[in-house]
Amino acid sequence: MINLRKGRLFVSNFRRSYNVLRELRDRGLVSQVSAPEEKLEEQLESGQKVKLYCGVDPTAKSIHLGNLVPLMVLLHFYVRGHDIVTLVGGATGCVGDPSGRTTERSLMEDKTRLSNVSSISGQLEKFFINGLAYYNTKNKDRNETLPGKHIKENNYNWWKDVKMLDFLANYGRHIRVQSMLARDSVTARLNTQNSLGFNEFTYQILQAYDFFHLNKTYGVSIQVGGNDQWGNITAGIDLISRLSSRTKQAYGVTVPLLQTASGEKFGKSAGNAVFIDPSISTPYDIFQFFLNTLDEDVPRFLKTFSFLTIEEIESMTKRHNEKPHLRLGQKMLAKEITDMLFGVGNGDKAQSISNIIFGTMEDKEMKLSGLELIDMFREARILQQAKRGESLVALVSRLTHSSKSEARRKIEQGSIYLHTSRVKITKDINDYNDYLIDDKVLLLRIGKQKCFVIEMQ
Repeated sequence: MINLRKGRLFVSNFRRSYNVLRELRDRGLVSQVSAPEEKLEEQLESGQKVKLYCGVDPTAKSIHLGNLVPLMVLLHFYVRGHDIVTLVGGATGCVGDPSGRTTERSLMEDKTRLSNVSSISGQLEKFFINGLAYYNTKNKDRNETLPGKHIKENNYNWWKDVKMLDFLANYGRHIRVQSMLARDSVTARLNTQNSLGFNEFTYQILQAYDFFHLNKTYGVSIQVGGNDQWGNITAGIDLISRLSSRTKQAYGVTVPLLQTASGEKFGKSAGNAVFIDPSISTPYDIFQFFLNTLDEDVPRFLKTFSFLTIEEIESMTKRHNEKPHLRLGQKMLAKEITDMLFGVGNGDKAQSISNIIFGTMEDKEMKLSGLELIDMFREARILQQAKRGESLVALVSRLTHSSKSEARRKIEQGSIYLHTSRVKITKDINDYNDYLIDDKVLLLRIGKQKCFVIEMQ
């Protein structure tokens, strides 16, 4: 017979020793940890709090899904009471990081870079606010742990006062050229015909000094970054060890590159970056992107981008595999990520928009008022407008970017449906009063897959 009391005791002890780093490994979010790894494990096992940072250079107006992987590591620590620092590279963005690149970055105008710094700073702040709220919805029945502090920095704040001769005199002798030449980001470029500028060669020094500065100023002991950042991170660890013999051990943690099961990468250099700024990608856009995820990617993306437990993800995977045509896994993935990025509730809104557009409306969508439909579709930037006297032929032609004869043929073939009740229309009309929702909104469906929500004016 199984002793349930002993079983409970075992689980309780297991949870106390289950540190954040181990959970991140279970989720596939950790690729490398610098030595001495066991010392970091001991710190976390004993309940000690650590401080971590991750940096983002302002190379675009918005961070993208690839940037989110190291930020998810910070989020896991943050919600469990550890302090985090997010660093925007207002200074390093002037130079350009060669890591993971085969060519030099294009020079960016100061005005553009400053605008990007401002935008990204706001996105990072919102990410951790929304992430914490999302985490709390998943942990209502557990003992609530206060989050750590989120410190927001811009490395221009300290680099603007650093003079080159002073920097070389104070720190130059602690930086080894042999080590710099051995970095993957350097050797990869030196082994090709593409040249490497002095600015990119010295980028690792700038990032190393950032780590040293944050270690000295805030006590940051862990830098988190992508796998391509390993050389820059270890350069910082080396600089800290040479300059700060009495400080705590510094560590580096890298995350794997975000890619699909087919090997497709996410990011600007791959040309398929999915940006998270709402002015670029609406919650509905993000929802639809993940709704189209391949079956084999769903469990991994849920582990990466949600706070669902491993057990919940495995349970969902089992249910999904039993009826893959229902796309239960994709729907859960899309909802969870949309809630985390844009605020709890946005996943349900995006799901309702998707249900309406693709003809899978449920009772809650059937009950939406005209104003609610207008607000939802305007926020998703897919609301259409039409004048009340516009003919159906002209309306279908305009919405589908087709000729009027093609639009007339669609109508006569019975491909056009109006209203939530799907009334088939087979002739041209210009009076829609019988099909309007609250005398404001017309639902026009073309075939099975295409639906337009139209505000009548």
